[in-house]
Amino acid sequence: MLDRRSFLRASAATSLGPLFPATGYARGIDMDAIPKGERPVQDPDITFLPPRGRSPASFIIDDSTCLVNMAHYSMPQFAAAFPDRADYKKPWQDWPREIPDTFVRKFGEWCRTQGVKGKYSIVPYPACVGWVDRFMPGWSKKQLQDSLTLVRDFMAPDWDIHSEMISHTRVLDLKTGRPFPEISRHTMENSFPDKPVSVDHLTDYIAYSLQVLKNAGLHCDGFTTPGGFGNLVKSELSLAAHQAVRSVYKTEIPHYFKYLHTDKTRSTDPHLEHVSGLNTSDPKCTVNILAGTGDWFGGWDGVSAGDINESADKFITEDGKSGRMVEMIDRNEAAIMLCHWAGIYCNGDETGFTIFKKAVERINHHHGDRIVWMKLTDIARYYAAKELTASSLSPDKKTITLNAPFAAPNFTLRVSGSAPANFTRVTTLIDLKPGTFHQNNKTLTLCLDLPKGRTTITV
Repeated sequence: MLDRRSFLRASAATSLGPLFPATGYARGIDMDAIPKGERPVQDPDITFLPPRGRSPASFIIDDSTCLVNMAHYSMPQFAAAFPDRADYKKPWQDWPREIPDTFVRKFGEWCRTQGVKGKYSIVPYPACVGWVDRFMPGWSKKQLQDSLTLVRDFMAPDWDIHSEMISHTRVLDLKTGRPFPEISRHTMENSFPDKPVSVDHLTDYIAYSLQVLKNAGLHCDGFTTPGGFGNLVKSELSLAAHQAVRSVYKTEIPHYFKYLHTDKTRSTDPHLEHVSGLNTSDPKCTVNILAGTGDWFGGWDGVSAGDINESADKFITEDGKSGRMVEMIDRNEAAIMLCHWAGIYCNGDETGFTIFKKAVERINHHHGDRIVWMKLTDIARYYAAKELTASSLSPDKKTITLNAPFAAPNFTLRVSGSAPANFTRVTTLIDLKPGTFHQNNKTLTLCLDLPKGRTTITV
């Protein structure tokens, strides 16, 4: 798999035709074909803000799994399916077969000191090497169990766990549990499905991947698509996301990661799709989480890292004044970075990790009071509440009524009024937290832990 920007360019260059439509993967994505569904009535005099008025920041890690270095094992499979692609003729034999758990812990410990949160994939049947819920040839049962324990107990508190389909390479025949015998672009998960299929077909495939992780004792509220998975069936994929995640984990607000926007013209806030039942006891929606950067670390293969300072500058310059993360923070939108796990490890020299550390330290130093690090699950919940909570002001403008289909902590809104009852004043917006308000002339900014259902606030 290539990163989402490179994959689109390479797909066009090799003229794969409708298999990889130009609208399907990176910039210029047309997601209007995905129905939004219902929306509530929201009073124009009440503005819902991001949590605590800050940009949600997060870090998406693709192609990670237990023990297996996906780049080492994936490269020859992609080379067989795409024999004319120079990208797949790199010396994979020289790369380590494993990304060790000592590095996972080292990475996770550093992130915890910085407050970083995000998403960490576990590919269930990584490159067809072995099953994370059964055995992994080349490693002992204890090594696999220790790796799963590390993910479950150490990583999961700060990182959403996603399946990234079943193998991330070959498409599996769910009837046999084995890859289809044909080896071509038509039987690789990065281009699955190669023709329109039903929502049920997609649901079954995604649910299969999630069930493997559930068998291994891991919890998922969402998944990541490998490469161009679902490009031809964007609306069906969104519905399947909801059905698969709910069927396996009973998740209230399923989400998925597939798309990224890297230009200033498009919002990076999540998309709420296929919303229904807002006025029932069982509201439904799928949250489409977007990344806002390219992979400017070490690439999907771990050998594509550039100059450390130049790469970090793409995210944020040393003075904190420019870079893609700064653009998103300045717009008060979700600011989510993207990487591939092999490109953080970089075959043991950890160049990608060094770039990442430099970028995070700059972000926290210059803009730490303007962001809040969040897991994707928490971002999905917040934006589901932000977009789907009905709001109204009484005729005398003294009472705010909110009707929320989903609860959300740190819910923040802005409205005209005097000091609200049962809220404590703070002197600066930086100090805003649940149960407090900030007043600037006649404008109030309020923060509360929003419960599901009806809430009234007197101002």
